[in-house]
Amino acid sequence: MDDPKPWLVLARAPGLHAGRLPPPTDPLALAGESKTALEKLGFSEAVIAALRHPDAESIAADERWLAGTGRRLVTWGAPDYPPLLATIPDPPLVLFVEGDAGALSLPQLAIVGSRNPTALGRDTAEEFARHLAAAGLAITSGLALGIDAAAHRGALAAAGRTVAVMGCGLDVLYPREHAALAREIAAHGARVSDLPSGTPPLKPHFPRRNRIISGLSLGTLVVEAALQSGSLITARLAAEQGREVFAIPGSIHNPMARGCHRLIRQGAKLVETADDIFTELGALLDGLRAHAQTEAPGTAAVSGPVLDKDYEILLDALGFAPAGIDTLVARTSLAADVVASMLLILELDGRVAQQPGGLYSRRLAGK
Repeated sequence: MDDPKPWLVLARAPGLHAGRLPPPTDPLALAGESKTALEKLGFSEAVIAALRHPDAESIAADERWLAGTGRRLVTWGAPDYPPLLATIPDPPLVLFVEGDAGALSLPQLAIVGSRNPTALGRDTAEEFARHLAAAGLAITSGLALGIDAAAHRGALAAAGRTVAVMGCGLDVLYPREHAALAREIAAHGARVSDLPSGTPPLKPHFPRRNRIISGLSLGTLVVEAALQSGSLITARLAAEQGREVFAIPGSIHNPMARGCHRLIRQGAKLVETADDIFTELGALLDGLRAHAQTEAPGTAAVSGPVLDKDYEILLDALGFAPAGIDTLVARTSLAADVVASMLLILELDGRVAQQPGGLYSRRLAGK
């Protein structure tokens, strides 16, 4: 990116997102528009003021943050903008990213739930995240206390990828208890926010954050949630975005299960094992294939019984003895996240099976 400053101006315009721009409006042209033209586009006085008279000191703070190691700005319309997120009604114009921006385009499952879960709920979230991440799904959550943190830790325990979507600027440490976890996530995935530097974790920012969590993901799994839980907002947004919603049932005596029970009554998929999620995601296989193609340029999607060359190479490398992702990376020279995504697609397509210990084996015809 030659000059991030015009995008940083857009990032600080309150409530501005790509869904508010009538086609074929060029976002970068907005700052040069007259007040009258901006009023005709329906923008509020606050947005117009932010576009026409940006705060130079705040923009400079954003530029200083971006100058740090492992940080970048992903902008609307750029090749690395997450394709699933681009399809929601209100996609962000700008994403601040710390870590691997490519992780945002991997097949993802959001895992969310209570900030005050039961011990069983915390263990369940971590177990599901570990299994799903080992199978190739990136795990997305909000770095909050409770279920969110357990989901991130489960993915990391499986040497998988995980994405934390923040309800504040990425220079703001929140919650403080998760400073070490935040660093680990940035090293093995990404932290992301559409909020510029210095933005505090205010209550109105979290529904805004939640639509990104669900928007990045193929589906959202709610592990434990009370009836007033913010996790139910994420689930509602996922449903509105046309994504799958999953919920784990619990005891009728557990108030942390009532939100999940409500979701199930409203049509969420009842989940007892991680395989239940894979069964539902099988219907989204074409979308997953498209993501794998994005991650591995030049790789065509799997189509019927005929496989693209890279998939054939991966299956040949797998052979007929179980092997792990690290072994397959060494045998194929493909990146680990690409191998994980391809294995997930092959598993959903019935060509490979996951074995204990994070290993994979070829599935014989008819088995």
